Amino acid sequence: MSVIQPEVSLDDDVLVTRARAGDLEAYDLLVARHTASAYRTAVLLGAGPDSEDVIQEAFVKGYRKLSRYRGESSFRSWLLAIVANETRNLHRSRSRRDGLVLRAAAANPASDVTEDGAVGAVLAGERRAALVEALRRLPVRDREVIVCRFLLDLSEEETVATLGWPRGTVKSRTSRALAKLRGLLDVEEVRHG
Repeated sequence: MSVIQPEVSLDDDVLVTRARAGDLEAYDLLVARHTASAYRTAVLLGAGPDSEDVIQEAFVKGYRKLSRYRGESSFRSWLLAIVANETRNLHRSRSRRDGLVLRAAAANPASDVTEDGAVGAVLAGERRAALVEALRRLPVRDREVIVCRFLLDLSEEETVATLGWPRGTVKSRTSRALAKLRGLLDVEEVRHG
């Protein structure tokens, strides 16, 4: 009696190799696997209502540049770097660099509330709104590192690859940005407390 083995989930490297060889289905699988994190990245970096256009353009550019992917970082990090660049391009074309991040979170400040009851929901919404406001007040590069490290939950290595910064810059900017964010949140708490 033979046992049928379930198809082993293909890792990104195998799919990239197949896509480079012209296998469009392999690239479609990569797109399907990474669409959610690409979309989240675009939204959190400030693409807002243009997030779908940004990720579509990023996936097209990713396919065109697939031969340049060397595997030094994960495919996900490499792709998110393209998404981040496309989002920056969007901002440049809009000529607006202020107030970029987290429009989606600001539009629905009470989402992801885990506390029970109306009072808990209001308090959680106020905390989230305060965080969104504080993030908006950070300089762009500080905001980008906070988004990558804590909202997208990227590792330090993935943040280096996504933002294209040296490791030391990611470490120091993360530390400084967190200190600025804490300061802004403390001021906000005193004002509303």
